[in-house]
Amino acid sequence: MGGKVTVVGAGFYGSTTALRLAEYDVFDTVVLTDIVEGKPEGLALDMNQSRSIEGFETKIIGATTTAEGAGYEATANSDVVVITAGLPRKPGMSRMDLIGVNAGIVRGVAENIAKHSPNAVIIVVSNPLDEMTALAQIATGFPKNRVMGQAGMLDTARFTNFVAEKLAVKVGVVKTLTLGSHGDTMVPVPSRCTVNGKALSDLLSQAEIDELVDRTRNGGAEVVALLKTGSA
Repeated sequence: MGGKVTVVGAGFYGSTTALRLAEYDVFDTVVLTDIVEGKPEGLALDMNQSRSIEGFETKIIGATTTAEGAGYEATANSDVVVITAGLPRKPGMSRMDLIGVNAGIVRGVAENIAKHSPNAVIIVVSNPLDEMTALAQIATGFPKNRVMGQAGMLDTARFTNFVAEKLAVKVGVVKTLTLGSHGDTMVPVPSRCTVNGKALSDLLSQAEIDELVDRTRNGGAEVVALLKTGSA
């Protein structure tokens, strides 16, 4: 164990990420922040009370922050910062529909992170993902290799899950690849997909593969349509 990670945004994604990170016992401290007063502190209190049951020692700290930068002192000297802050999608919205509002939110968060944790690695989750990642890099002035977006792994994981469900096999035997933007222009690559070492094209028809590719490309919208809100 060692080090410190901050998760900015205590919504469903952010709070889940904070708890998962704590459960892994990789860091000494996980800081969870949000602009809703008391929310991150309450979540942190609840999560810490599960430590003896779940068997982890990482301490979770909640901190209310403001757009003006108050409260960010709690995040100081973080080794890693995960930015999940921003408005979620509603059914029928594309990720790009969020760019106007979320750009201002992510820029403010990034500037405060740069001030208090100038050596951190930043992982952006806020949508539209690719644009917000580029904005965070510009706002912080960090080298590009220290600012990244979480997208390809998520899209690849969706593709893998859909293939496993279609063929009724374990996800562990499926290997897939998805490239490109986290949005409508993403490119699932069926030719790089195998199941137990066999090419996907040997197991499914082209029409079935096309259906899985389309479902992967629209995987976030499918989740949001069911939840009615979210950052999928």
